[in-house]
Amino acid sequence: MRSLGYDVAIFPSAADFLASPRLGETACLIADINMPAMTGLELHTHLVEAGHAIPTILATAYPDDLDQARAMNDGVVCYLRKPFDERHLIRYLREALQFGQPSGENS
Repeated sequence: MRSLGYDVAIFPSAADFLASPRLGETACLIADINMPAMTGLELHTHLVEAGHAIPTILATAYPDDLDQARAMNDGVVCYLRKPFDERHLIRYLREALQFGQPSGENS
């Protein structure tokens, strides 16, 4: 992400992210499904319920169709199965960053 010119912050856990001063300025969240104490899906749900509807991309090495359906129904931008092609991540990142912007053509 840095090589593409994005400002990136990395957190060891969902709790660390939630306690971070970067929470309010986060334009897109990329999180793993399997994290200690709080899953990526739980983190997304918590953010939405707290009024922080941050566009979220979830990734997992252990895909589950029910988790994927729940994630997509809950409004995540995408649910990527590892290993994934970085072009897919970049495409969804751009889509996430356009979330909330005036409607226009997506490239």
